[in-house]
Amino acid sequence: MLSQFVQGALSRIFPPTCILCGAPGQYGLDLCVGCLNDLPHNLHHCPRCAIPLPADHPPGTVCGQCQRRPPPYSACHAAFLYEAPIPALVAGAKFRGRLNTARLLGICLARSLFMRGAEMPECIVPVPLHPKRMRGRGYNQAAEIARAAAQELGVPVDANCCIRTGSLRPQEGLDKVERRRNVRGAFVAPHRLTTRHVAMLDDVVTTGSTAAEVARVLLKAGAERVDLWAVSRTP
Repeated sequence: MLSQFVQGALSRIFPPTCILCGAPGQYGLDLCVGCLNDLPHNLHHCPRCAIPLPADHPPGTVCGQCQRRPPPYSACHAAFLYEAPIPALVAGAKFRGRLNTARLLGICLARSLFMRGAEMPECIVPVPLHPKRMRGRGYNQAAEIARAAAQELGVPVDANCCIRTGSLRPQEGLDKVERRRNVRGAFVAPHRLTTRHVAMLDDVVTTGSTAAEVARVLLKAGAERVDLWAVSRTP
């Protein structure tokens, strides 16, 4: 981890530039103040699944779906809504090898968690990729985002406590039932967990099916509480 002194020196030599408009960025962040403020922040949402709720709902209101069928994770925080320019930023980090964008998203997520006063876990667990997809892509964007968030928050990353062994079929384009079936049994924990509170991290939460399956695996492996952190949430 770079010291603040080294980071400051690097920022002076290579000043940050806004990844969206090209204007000078902020200290340690490749976004200008205007573009950061214009991002679709997920300000009013269900604390269990992070789905956006009307602004007139009292803070902490749990949505009807989570009241009827609570997810296995205890809380969910998604920094942004999945609206422009977030899809383009996520796609760049996920498919185009733009690791600087993954770093930016991780820092933004960490700062959002800090501003919301989120309870810190003992470790961050990036949602794993299937080994074949990992070899083809060369990296796991969730792990890259997690690494940046972890550095900001001072929380370690554990990318080995959950692995993906099944289902290479992408979740995109599937409905809620198909998504749940597609990831059933796709993850395993290779060893018992020694950490009681963990946070899974992913780029986008849509139905929560993948996160729910990972959470069940982590809870079965010994975790007492599993939270879900994500860059963005679809409506």
